[in-house]
Amino acid sequence: MASNTSKTARASVRAGQGTGGALSVLGEYKYLIPLAKGRFAYVRNLTNGKTNHLRTDSDAFVEEIRILSAAGHGAKIRTELNVLNEQFPNDGWADTEKRLVDAGVFES
Repeated sequence: MASNTSKTARASVRAGQGTGGALSVLGEYKYLIPLAKGRFAYVRNLTNGKTNHLRTDSDAFVEEIRILSAAGHGAKIRTELNVLNEQFPNDGWADTEKRLVDAGVFES
C-alpha cells in the first residue's frame, strides 16, 4: 500500500500509539501531536482520515482546526490545548489557543 506520508511522520504516529502515547487514550483519539516544542504539530483530521504536519502559527493550522471545530470536535481540541499547556507550559500552547480563539475558530 503506497502512502504519501513520510517515514518520519508514520514513525511519530506509531510511537504515539503506545501505552500512554499521544494518540489514543481509553479508545479516544487525540487530534494534536506536538512537535518541536510547540512550533509544529501533527493534526489528525478524523473527518477525512489525514494527518497533516503544520506550523502552529500558520493559517493552514487555523483552517485545519476550524474544519475540525465545525465538524463538532472543537471542545475536545480545546481540552487538548489546555492539557498541552499544562504539560508543556514553555511551549506556547496558551498562545496557540489564544490565536485560535481570536480567529473565531471555536465559535458555533
